[in-house]
Amino acid sequence: MRGILFDKDGTLLDFEASWSAVYRELCLDLAEGDASAAEAMLLAGGLDPVTRRFRSGATLAAGTTVDIVKVWYPEFSDDEERAMVERIDRVFHDNGIRCSVPVPGLATTLAELGRAGLTMGVATNDGTAATRAALSALGIENYLPHVYGYDSVPNPKPAPDIVHAFCRAISAIPRDIVVVGDNPHDLEMARNAGAGAAIGVLTGNSGREDLLPLADAVLPSVSDLPDWLRGHGARSARAD
Repeated sequence: MRGILFDKDGTLLDFEASWSAVYRELCLDLAEGDASAAEAMLLAGGLDPVTRRFRSGATLAAGTTVDIVKVWYPEFSDDEERAMVERIDRVFHDNGIRCSVPVPGLATTLAELGRAGLTMGVATNDGTAATRAALSALGIENYLPHVYGYDSVPNPKPAPDIVHAFCRAISAIPRDIVVVGDNPHDLEMARNAGAGAAIGVLTGNSGREDLLPLADAVLPSVSDLPDWLRGHGARSARAD
């Protein structure tokens, strides 16, 4: 095993703690204070009106900023869409620094994986700069030097582009890579790229039943990954 590619929100970060309030504030701002319109935007983005959580694979849980704008403003021209994407990405950048909440035990887990000689990166449908800023704010950027947002590749998740970019960066092939994520599109990316393993985690928007059809394993969180790797005989290239 050469490397691990983690999704960010719902995998490294507690999705609800990090993003629910941000999305609510954003929608209220875009709706110019109209609470009903803001609620309609949240529902269109995948908020479950009963549980008040975002559904597995929902646009606000798994989509890029471009996907979000297309859902909320399908009538926009290309120029209007670009301007709104830039506006929302600025909000995500600032709030990623201010609001990101790591899953329990994250730094300890990343340190353990690093000591095992595994190179780690992030594959996210957030922006690349916003992701780097959030990781830096949490003090974990040194563990995750390879960061790929939706704006860093021609085709974001679930396309295989990010896995291939990561492989080029670390001189590996896809079967040497473990992909870890909380949404089906993370695991679809792994399958589309021919990754060595696709691991689902339950710290985000998806339940076990959402992930099992695509996953080699579904774990409670990334903190369970070192044990899983040891149990399946995975060794890093450095260990070899």
